[in-house]
Amino acid sequence: MPTTTRSGMLAPGGATIDRVTTPATELNPTARRPRRTTKQDAERLARAIVEQLDDRQAEAIVLLDVEPHTDLADFFVIASATSRRQFGALEDALRHVPDADFPRREGGPEGGWLLCDYGSVVVHIFDRDTRDYYDLDGLWSQADTLLRVE
Repeated sequence: MPTTTRSGMLAPGGATIDRVTTPATELNPTARRPRRTTKQDAERLARAIVEQLDDRQAEAIVLLDVEPHTDLADFFVIASATSRRQFGALEDALRHVPDADFPRREGGPEGGWLLCDYGSVVVHIFDRDTRDYYDLDGLWSQADTLLRVE
């Protein structure tokens, strides 16, 4: 059910603006929140994802252990795609990771960034320019790099 909250913002005339939010599962009844797993299972999943991406020739794949630095996930996988066609191939590979539910996804080649959320593992696939612009590798430089595939 949608919820209404007061945002504290004022509309012209001084009225308070209400914000209506709807949970993702209500917008898309088949959407499920990704489940969190043990760290060992999450690392196994992250390494399987890296293998899938490497098999499809993703570039500059990095596996980061971000668990000590954030509650968002235990691991980030960051990779680059060289074309729209490769974005599609990498997304398809992520649908077929062994023993993993299909992830929640956002974005795609048109925006230069595809994010797939497996719960304990979040995958970021960028085109080169977008990866350089957002510099997640630099932003998470304090995280341990467990694997790097060039």
